[in-house]
Amino acid sequence: MKKHNILKIPYVNLSKQFEDEKKELLNEIEKVLSSGNYILSDEVEKFEKNICKYLKVKFCIGVNSGTDALILSLLALNIGPGDEVITQANSYIASAAAINAVGAKPVFVDVLDDQTMDSTKLKSVINSRTKAIIPVHLTGRMCEMDKINIIAKKFNLKVIEDSAQSFGSKYNNKNSGYYGDCAAFSTHPLKNLNASGDGGFIVTNKKEIHNFVKLKRNHGHLNRNRVKFWGMVSRLDSIQAAILNFRLKRVKKVLSKRMENAKLYIKNIDKQNIYYPDFRKNCMDTYHLFVIQVKKRNQLKKYLLDNKIETNIHYPIPIHKQNFFIKKFKNLSLPNTESQAKKILSLPINQYLEKSQILRICNNINNFYNNYR
Repeated sequence: MKKHNILKIPYVNLSKQFEDEKKELLNEIEKVLSSGNYILSDEVEKFEKNICKYLKVKFCIGVNSGTDALILSLLALNIGPGDEVITQANSYIASAAAINAVGAKPVFVDVLDDQTMDSTKLKSVINSRTKAIIPVHLTGRMCEMDKINIIAKKFNLKVIEDSAQSFGSKYNNKNSGYYGDCAAFSTHPLKNLNASGDGGFIVTNKKEIHNFVKLKRNHGHLNRNRVKFWGMVSRLDSIQAAILNFRLKRVKKVLSKRMENAKLYIKNIDKQNIYYPDFRKNCMDTYHLFVIQVKKRNQLKKYLLDNKIETNIHYPIPIHKQNFFIKKFKNLSLPNTESQAKKILSLPINQYLEKSQILRICNNINNFYNNYR
């Protein structure tokens, strides 16, 4: 078969998801539109209750993005100007942007080989201004939360889990969202539990956090005419809630398929050529992303694209190396973060991939390194 006749393997396949769900999903959307209740309706409350049940937490508050979920979590913990919050520089910009949005300062620590926060680096950056830690469960792989929480407790720090990429993941048999004072999730269309637009939610077991965020997301309204404090607009709308309620019923199959895909990669890619994190006992990585670390990353990416295989990089420029941050963090050295940024490559992992497609990707990667050593 000539190369130009080979079908493209897409990195994501949202159109296939809609095709698969179309009849049932449109029926759920029509119910919302017919009801005339589009903002903070019963559908949103139903979603919040469903999440509490799924994640085994006491409280959930739907908001309009994962970024707002982080901002509202910080505000709920009284973090603001003059405070410092420790996080990772290998994450999406939102992790640090949320800290900046409340007037606090992001402080970065390096990561382990698997891209999760290196807890051994935390003590070196803690000072009197440090108020919280935001570990980022990047790619669907949770940070070592037991070690992080021990340090947080010792120094009386709050913990906000950045769970944007880790819905359904587990560490020591506990769900993402269990370990922090609260956790911020995203339901962006690219996430494993995804809406058809922006969306997010916060989970917590602390009633005071729940009560604050529930008011803060809606202008501080106690009711239609009474306001308790200055608020903001960060409401999960009813249509997105309906979509999420529908997809929550299917999410276990989605996660299972993505984990099966990851196992296929691990079984068939020549391990001399790549690094990927090992499986950990009592943990479950849900593979929002399947990230390998390789030499000649850019050449491999081009080679795969030439063979009609889409890939991505999450993320090629660490936050502290962004142009507007370089002067501020010019003396900051994060060796693992900076090294990984040159080696990481995200392979297709979506639930609509066929076994033959994954094997084709593996064969192409193996062929690349066999021919270009």
